[in-house]
Amino acid sequence: MKRSELDPDDIHIKHYDSPTGGWGSLKSLIKKAEENGLLASDIWAMLGEQNKPDGFMCVSCSWAKPKDSGTFEFCENGAKATIWEHDPKKCDPEFFANHTISELLEWNDHDLEKTGRLTAPMKYNPASDKYEPIEWDVAFREIAAELKSLNPDDVVFYASGRASLEASHMYQLFARIYGSNNLPDSSNMCHESTSVGLPKSIGSPVGTVQLEDFAKCDMIFFIGHNVGTNAPRMLHPLQEARKRGVPLVTFNPLPERGLVRFKNPQSPAEMLSPGPGTEMSSDFVQLKAGGDLSVLTGICKHLLVLEDEAQRQGKPAILDHAFIREHTSGFEEFCAFLRAANWDEIVTRSGIEQAEIERIAALYASKDRVIANYGMGLTQHREGVENVQMLCNMLLMRGNIGKEGAGISPVRGHSNVQGQRTVGISEKPELVPLDKLAAFYRFEPPRHKGLDTVETCQGILDGRVKGFIGLGGNFSRAVPETALVEKAWRHMELQVQIATKLNRNHLLTTRATYLLPCLGRSERDTQVTGDQWVSMEDSTANIHGSFGKRAPASDKLMSEPAIIARLALATCPEKADVPWQAWIDDYALVRDAIERAYPDDFKDFNQRFTHPGGFHRNIVACKREWKTDNGKANFITPRNLNADPDIQVNGKDILTLLTIRSNDQFNTTIYGYDDRLRGIHGTRMVLLLNANDIARLGLKEGEMVNLRTAVEDGVERRVEGLRVVSYEIPAGNCAGYYPELNPLMPLFHHSRTAHVPAAKSIPVHIEKAGRQEYSAARH
Repeated sequence: MKRSELDPDDIHIKHYDSPTGGWGSLKSLIKKAEENGLLASDIWAMLGEQNKPDGFMCVSCSWAKPKDSGTFEFCENGAKATIWEHDPKKCDPEFFANHTISELLEWNDHDLEKTGRLTAPMKYNPASDKYEPIEWDVAFREIAAELKSLNPDDVVFYASGRASLEASHMYQLFARIYGSNNLPDSSNMCHESTSVGLPKSIGSPVGTVQLEDFAKCDMIFFIGHNVGTNAPRMLHPLQEARKRGVPLVTFNPLPERGLVRFKNPQSPAEMLSPGPGTEMSSDFVQLKAGGDLSVLTGICKHLLVLEDEAQRQGKPAILDHAFIREHTSGFEEFCAFLRAANWDEIVTRSGIEQAEIERIAALYASKDRVIANYGMGLTQHREGVENVQMLCNMLLMRGNIGKEGAGISPVRGHSNVQGQRTVGISEKPELVPLDKLAAFYRFEPPRHKGLDTVETCQGILDGRVKGFIGLGGNFSRAVPETALVEKAWRHMELQVQIATKLNRNHLLTTRATYLLPCLGRSERDTQVTGDQWVSMEDSTANIHGSFGKRAPASDKLMSEPAIIARLALATCPEKADVPWQAWIDDYALVRDAIERAYPDDFKDFNQRFTHPGGFHRNIVACKREWKTDNGKANFITPRNLNADPDIQVNGKDILTLLTIRSNDQFNTTIYGYDDRLRGIHGTRMVLLLNANDIARLGLKEGEMVNLRTAVEDGVERRVEGLRVVSYEIPAGNCAGYYPELNPLMPLFHHSRTAHVPAAKSIPVHIEKAGRQEYSAARH
């Protein structure tokens, strides 16, 4: 496959010292619009409708949408996603007639999607090695016949996080009527540690913070998340808090620009100011990858010391004893763990000195309303669930859950990944109201657990998975064990991909392979009852409406709800009593069905979802009601301080690799080869290393190296031709881009209880690349 970079003369690496946002953001958007032939188009007016109550919701991140929207409610990466979706080029039947699949497999991720929007349903012909047009009715009929020939337990129904609540609810219902609980989604790869960890701690699989809480908090933690790239609109409430003097403490291995300085590109006064922008982190604490569990333990341990001192001196308590007595369980066991924890181990594993941890603990002890935000730096470890629960423990000690201006805030990724789980996309039957669905639609759903993402990959590798339906996404590029998964993929019987653009997963053909093009979220969705609204859930558990107005890229596109319903009608028309055609005609009926299945969360769904700011789901942990087994919020004691006990790294010849995203990508979608905020231009084939490690290993900046996974299990995992870049990263750690480095991630290296791939802690050897190796890698 072609490397993810430009020609060597176009590769430039230079430290970036400007704020996130600002003129750099504006210039980047102009560049993207020009590259896509949209500079003089109506794209700018369209962006004015993005994330507005009467407009469309961003197809990129899932950060909250405010009730009182400003003139512009899009960020740099959200605008890039919209520009990318409205690329005027077309990946049409003529394109496929001119290119074989074997040829396209040599293209990289960026170039495949740059071919433009898919315009017509296609079927792979092995005789010509090409995708060829197929009529919709024929495609549905053939796919149904293939599904009927397979055991439902051998078919996977994957959802990427993009699909609306309406499409997601229909999709899971179709899968279960067909007979499958194999409903993995992109949450399995990122925040499943949250979905498993939080319910045991506070009885909710989602966070407790709403947008309004940021205006009422007096301290903010930010842990393991690159907000400037992954959720830039979040910078606005953070900036407002910082201007109020609220301390913002960041824990992260890399000093990401979004939490260093920010200049609001939507504020003329800031843009015209010569100043450097707002200082975002009052305290940046650079911990080692995987050191979160240790540093949080250290903070909690010092809180006990401060409490003991306060009691001796007759001062006000540090801990919220009334809250702990009334609302929690497990505190005594947790305290015993803290008192026994060894400071030497805490410091060694975290990379942070004891005095610094104690200083942050004292700052936390002095504040009354504290928000803790976190991302995949916390969740993508072997003990990612324990990381999340330890953060909960820290908040519970001072009663910082269930009150205004405080709480836990997992920052989700894709725009509706949280909402899909809310309406039934789950491989875990206990999370879905199966009894209700059985009664409503007169069928018996499967009751056994289905396959999650890691289990799906294993099933593909050992041949148990025979069919794969993808509702968006680029599954094979997003998962671990890339090389083995790609090789085994071709042995499946059936692949159906519902998509807007071409990606590499579509080229891994099976015996029968279909590519079904769908509408984009900003495009007009017209059915017999008129133009349709859809809905999604943001990171703060608010439900919003979305209304596309742009003309579809092709008159042969179908909406995701219509494709799902037509597949269901063709595959299992008599297995249940579902009004599929009525749902296609009027999505409001689907919302009524969601409300019927989930009345607590979706009361008056159709009446409320288009209101400015949407409506908040009934997250009772926000009101200090705990839907746990014992009716309490629980302090959960970790087994030890090692966040990744299944691997061995020594920081010398074996380093810890963490995979990262650039600000020119969203998930596996690569908009370009620049990462402006890290000063990298023209390439994604880089390895960020500490300067001392570069010298110790006998390397030079700009030198080419290969990476090999430091695991002895009989599988060789390698990525060749990475350019050494000196970067501010802890010694013993290194970083490079996802998905290019996914081939290094063993499938077995995942969260122990949530099965999230441990992408922030991959053990690797670094080897010098010879000239011949580098030349081969480039070609």
